[in-house]
Amino acid sequence: MFTGLVEESGRVVELYAYCGQHVLRVAARRVLEGLAIGDSLAVNGCCLTVAAREGDVLQFDLLAETRRVTSLAALVPGSEVNLERSLAYGGRMGGHFVTGHVDAVGTIEAFEPRGTDHYLRVRLPAGSGRYLISKGSIALDGVSLTVAEVGVDTVVVWLIPHTLAVTNLHTRRVGDVVNVEFDVLGKYVERMLEARLGAPGGAP
Repeated sequence: MFTGLVEESGRVVELYAYCGQHVLRVAARRVLEGLAIGDSLAVNGCCLTVAAREGDVLQFDLLAETRRVTSLAALVPGSEVNLERSLAYGGRMGGHFVTGHVDAVGTIEAFEPRGTDHYLRVRLPAGSGRYLISKGSIALDGVSLTVAEVGVDTVVVWLIPHTLAVTNLHTRRVGDVVNVEFDVLGKYVERMLEARLGAPGGAP
């Protein structure tokens, strides 16, 4: 479990295939403290397991499913990635509950400065808008953000200068893709309603 408060931007060292297994290696700094082999780390919002460590370089094995449903397969050496260690019990909860299980990949439609802040609009897969509410939460590339506007399968968020400074979002451009995770509470509610409405007797 994560909070969506990015601890640092790491840098991709390499992404390669070896004996049918895809391997991602990332150079990091702050998240290295207390991080052990087998621990979870959110990389652009995707929960990955640390498979090996060599100095300040962390290594992860990527499942075929991970490459299929996230944007990680598009990373290249030098790409900046958002990094966050899993939530520690007793720690501050400043963002929202983020599982690190990416729901979809969105495409940036608009990204522009407006005053001192930045306006960001992302196009989501058809039907995804049902998981969004104004002032609710969404994670984009693992960054916990507040939903400002909900369109027909689009979401608008505003970024303050601090968010741009400490995450990889400052590298994003129109047309780029981002990993999207919707609020887990909304997904549970949908699941329970589906079960209830599908039960004998229908809706109450």
